[in-house]
Amino acid sequence: MPTVNIYSRRKAFDDALIRSLKKKLIEQLSCKEIRLQANEISIRTIETNDAYMIAEIECEIKAHNFPERVVRQDDICNEVRKFLLDELPQCRDARVWLILSEL
Repeated sequence: MPTVNIYSRRKAFDDALIRSLKKKLIEQLSCKEIRLQANEISIRTIETNDAYMIAEIECEIKAHNFPERVVRQDDICNEVRKFLLDELPQCRDARVWLILSEL
């Protein structure tokens, strides 16, 4: 079950945007070994003071380490970043990290 923490200084994430983000994550994180469903992804939005952040929005995606994800990890991060910037035109910059782990 992937978990996603999104750090932002503004309340930019309404229910519709979270649902769209889940669809994007399903598309990006599903692979031969696993096909994700929306109810298997946990997304938390965390309001913070951005004075010490790298970008206006910072997104950490934690997911299981499947070989297909390892090969695509840069593409996954870039696709999620592009999604955030497209969906939030008021946002000038977003950063995305994919943290793959094994049990």
